[in-house]
Amino acid sequence: MASSQAALLLQKQLKDLNRTPLEGFSAGLIDENNVFEWSISIQGPENTLFDGGLFNATMIFPIDYPNSPPTVKFITDIWHPNVYLDGRVCISILHPPGDDPLFYELASERWTPVHTVESIMLSIISMLSSPNDESPANVDAAKEWRDNRAEFVKKVKRCVRKSQEM
Repeated sequence: MASSQAALLLQKQLKDLNRTPLEGFSAGLIDENNVFEWSISIQGPENTLFDGGLFNATMIFPIDYPNSPPTVKFITDIWHPNVYLDGRVCISILHPPGDDPLFYELASERWTPVHTVESIMLSIISMLSSPNDESPANVDAAKEWRDNRAEFVKKVKRCVRKSQEM
């Protein structure tokens, strides 16, 4: 029962996004027969280090969506403090609802069922604009962001160029 409600909600969100596209990203299904797996393209936000890049990702929804968050994983290489080396995005709203076992995040900063694909994408675009190096998924990128900005910029520009070639 929950999966059919989730499927209806996801179909509606996809239809809404296609009817009224949000600047900076596009979304579609990976397989037309599976509304739980989406393909996402994110344009690097203007006036940021990621400007000019086109970054592809997947968004996989659990069957109990919107009670649990989806996972977002970049397919395109990206160098960022809040993206694991395997491409998984690490931002508060994608963390399971409730209290943080590590006491870093407030429950109000974590996933709630009011979030939509649009709010997730806006958060990811914001993450690209201003990395959070306080709680990094990629410790090396966070260290470079803080201590060796020139090297960080060089790696990001390489990712942007590579994304343009794909």
